Amino acid sequence: MLLRRGRVCNRDRAADALAALEHEAMNRQDKEEEVMNRYPICFIVPSKLLRHFADRAASADERTSLLAAIELSEHLRGQRSVAGIAALTPAQTSEERRTIFDAHHQKRLPGKLVRGEGAPPAADQTVNEAYDSAGTTYQFYREILRRNSIDGRGLRLDSTVHYAQKFNNAFWNGRQMVYGDGDGKIFVGFAQAIDVVAHELTHGVTQYSVPGGGLTYDGQSGALNESISDVFGSVVKQWKLGQTVDKADWLIGEGIMAPGAGKALRSMKNPGDTTQTWAGDDQPGNMSGFVPDGDVHTNSGIPNHAFYFAAMALGGQSWKEAGPIWYKALSLLTPDATFADAAAATTQAAGLLFSTKQQKAVSDAWKQVGVILQAA
Repeated sequence: MLLRRGRVCNRDRAADALAALEHEAMNRQDKEEEVMNRYPICFIVPSKLLRHFADRAASADERTSLLAAIELSEHLRGQRSVAGIAALTPAQTSEERRTIFDAHHQKRLPGKLVRGEGAPPAADQTVNEAYDSAGTTYQFYREILRRNSIDGRGLRLDSTVHYAQKFNNAFWNGRQMVYGDGDGKIFVGFAQAIDVVAHELTHGVTQYSVPGGGLTYDGQSGALNESISDVFGSVVKQWKLGQTVDKADWLIGEGIMAPGAGKALRSMKNPGDTTQTWAGDDQPGNMSGFVPDGDVHTNSGIPNHAFYFAAMALGGQSWKEAGPIWYKALSLLTPDATFADAAAATTQAAGLLFSTKQQKAVSDAWKQVGVILQAA
């Protein structure tokens, strides 16, 4: 009798232990999924664009190459883990420090060190473009927004060029920039485009600035994540060129697409304008065109348009008022922020930094895109 009871107790303990392990595994998976959404690998080129060109490819080889780029992008997104976020933290420094690596068309990061801070230009122009673009972005955040690098504490700016074979994308992976070379048919390179580089590095700024670890990369918060990067991609380009808001082109990624493929990835002035971007661009510029469960690169057209309206109403140079307002708003958001939350945060930020004039310009901008409803 005692033996039978002992066996039953042992079975119960074993069952309890197994249940505990299963519960632990489920909790770990939930945490990993949460971190993958919170700290995503953020690509400048949306998969829908690559699919658009794959469906219209002139040859089987071209189609296979484009589909392979999509597959690789999805694979990279799936590699993120809680441990990976903690482990992939580059060195911090009190001053600008850029480090450029060459992947030699392989997929292992970071690759071979080819240029460090203060080193003379390399023979490889892409190395120099990545170095210069990172420097311009760093200087913008330092001089205009008084921020010490991406994390605000002097994070070293690591970049890898020549990633994979003819890779049609560039991305921020949570700790560094990575650039493909493009296939020469759809894309011709990324490191030379300051708005692309500033866009991707701003994903890091968002990651470190929004309380709770950044904006969740899904739904409206994910679209906001993309939009904020477009905002500062455009503002940094305007700052570099010394442009006023009325002279800026408000295009994201102009010059990275091959002739005949398209002019740019997105237009902040007129989202979805295929005459200024590419044939399949379907970004909405107003909540009336919001796509439920839509891609983050699609619905980001709405907050992009709001920033454009705000900047135009404020006038002058976008880095004087509009940019600082959007930057201040980052600290007022939460990871699951909606467009309405962003409207409230930017309006509040305008009041904190400036006056009711700027608040009204910002509030009116969100009304123009249908996020804040117009008074009857």
